[in-house]
Amino acid sequence: MKPKGIFITATDTDAGKTTVSFVLGVLLHQKGIDVGIMKPIQCAGRDAQFLKKNLRIKDSLREINPYFAKEPISPHLAFARQKIAIDIEKIKKQYQALSLIHDFVIVEGAGGLMVPIKDNYLMADLARDLELDVVVVSKLSLGTINHTLLTIEQARSCGLDVRGIIFNQIKKGKGGIPEKTNSQAIKKFGQVPILGTVSYMPKATRNSVLRQCKNKINLKPLLKQETKKASQRLKKEDREYIWHPFTQMQDWQKENPLIIDQAKGCYLRDSNGKWYLDGVSSLWVNLHGHQHKTIDQAVCRQVKKVSHSTLLGLSNVPAVELARELAKITPKTLRKVFYSDSGSTAVEIAIKIAYQYWQNIGQKKKTKIIHLAHSYHGDTLGSVSIGGIDLFHKVYRHLIFKTIKWPTPYPDAFGDKKIFAKDFSRSIDRLEIFLKKSNQTIAAFVVEPIVQGAAGMIVWPKGILKRIEKLCRQHNILFIADEVATGFGRTGKMFACEHENVTPDVMCLAKGISAGYLPLAATLTTQKIYDGFLFDYKEQKTFFHGHTYTGNPLACAAALANLEVFKKEKTLKKIQAKIKLLEAELKNFKNLFHVGDIRQKGLMVGIELVKSKKKRQQYPWQEKIGVKVCQKVREHGVILRPLGNVVVLMPPLSISRSELKKLLSATYQAIDEVTESYV
Repeated sequence: MKPKGIFITATDTDAGKTTVSFVLGVLLHQKGIDVGIMKPIQCAGRDAQFLKKNLRIKDSLREINPYFAKEPISPHLAFARQKIAIDIEKIKKQYQALSLIHDFVIVEGAGGLMVPIKDNYLMADLARDLELDVVVVSKLSLGTINHTLLTIEQARSCGLDVRGIIFNQIKKGKGGIPEKTNSQAIKKFGQVPILGTVSYMPKATRNSVLRQCKNKINLKPLLKQETKKASQRLKKEDREYIWHPFTQMQDWQKENPLIIDQAKGCYLRDSNGKWYLDGVSSLWVNLHGHQHKTIDQAVCRQVKKVSHSTLLGLSNVPAVELARELAKITPKTLRKVFYSDSGSTAVEIAIKIAYQYWQNIGQKKKTKIIHLAHSYHGDTLGSVSIGGIDLFHKVYRHLIFKTIKWPTPYPDAFGDKKIFAKDFSRSIDRLEIFLKKSNQTIAAFVVEPIVQGAAGMIVWPKGILKRIEKLCRQHNILFIADEVATGFGRTGKMFACEHENVTPDVMCLAKGISAGYLPLAATLTTQKIYDGFLFDYKEQKTFFHGHTYTGNPLACAAALANLEVFKKEKTLKKIQAKIKLLEAELKNFKNLFHVGDIRQKGLMVGIELVKSKKKRQQYPWQEKIGVKVCQKVREHGVILRPLGNVVVLMPPLSISRSELKKLLSATYQAIDEVTESYV
């Protein structure tokens, strides 16, 4: 796999980026490498023309320099004054086109990394969007150390790798102490390679470059590439050392695993350099795409302040600010936030709070927890106790505490939704009768509102959630909503409870809370429940629960930035059209002989695979049909993960319409290809 290019930036506008780009182009040509040049944005001057002519580039000037402004000022002003809108997608497509033609493309920026191209978009963002590492051009003069180290630091804070520093001697002469010592200081303090120095050339020509710079510039870091050998080493070490979750490791040892080394937007890249559309949001957590600028910067800013400080006896700024914001966006009675680090712990905390609340206020008989069949609330022993999926939980039966598992139907695998709705309604009718007799002993009712994810994307009939809430209110039972999977826009609203105007007593949040950046969870409760823990110290009725990383500042900073993105980008409004597109396109899957029920709520989808619709036969578990489809879909550049015979689609909320169509097309083809032998 050849590296396709490099981004040339500088510490100053007059450091000599174009000269260095020319020098690198000549030296790479000498090595037999077909070099392309791109100057995406140019404000005045003739840099692009010079590079085209003197590097003998055949590409048109428009291909090399798609955006030109006449005035020598910052791009965001120059193009605004000419009333020209810069289209970043156009630049990306042009770079991709050049990278197909040439072995290596040198992309020269305008000014430095922090130069604004347009509102809220910097030159650093362009380098990152083009997925290029950077070479920093620096002058050998007083102030170089400061300027260069700041540029290196800024590049890293923007998620860019610095391949090296090239010094450009812009003045004639031997120079003084700064010129002779700057490079070593920068190498030491910046921890980046020094690629060399371009000697002073009053007029840069191919001959002068070859005469003065040949063998003085180290090109190896520019041409550094990941090899198949390195990828194979990682796979070998994975098999040797890692125990993967929810994975039969005997099978894993025989497979060719994907090792992810980079991500961007809705895509993941493996160690061999292949990109895949992230069809399950890295297990239902990524919302706004990987490497989102706002969240990246928020985490980097927080790292420079404090990465962790305990919430036991102390507090921290991001934790306080996030708690305030969560109280604003969740149902209005939820006022108190207890932090943890996963969906399992958020639910376990909710159960313990509910149980201890009744004990604290003297209602000692209220000790039982009720939950639904097919429920999944996590993997800690407490959350396993209220799980209803035997596949995951039966082995731990003698470790967990007893609960009431209320029987509810599983959707018909062949798509008869009317029967499912009737059966579910009857189940709640029976529940109502039960609660009238037994409510005095029940502490809490835990549900996954509207969508039971791990059970295979079971989507509830309309009105069920509201009925359960009403029953809890009537019978003085704490109502716990586990919004770990459904929260933060997945169902089309910020929280699934909003679809039926439901207000729980306790709400559990995780997964999307930090947009897939860092482990974080929150359990929110009402003031009334919180007050049930306010006693004299001597009574020992404190909530004795906590985790080392509770309220971690980095994770809370990411979560705050996540909520900022929801507001700035109008995420909930924008996904409505995608939800409709998804609904329309999913109808095509009914044409497939082996697709039964299709379940969707918002951007949460479950496609049930069946052996025969005509004979109403389902696939046996051991045939691993869902696994086979998800392995096949990788050949089409998509990553999915099944739930048994159910293929799950849960893309990032930021997915584009074209990416959504690619996801659906690849899934359709994979199902067709894997199941055609069963026709």
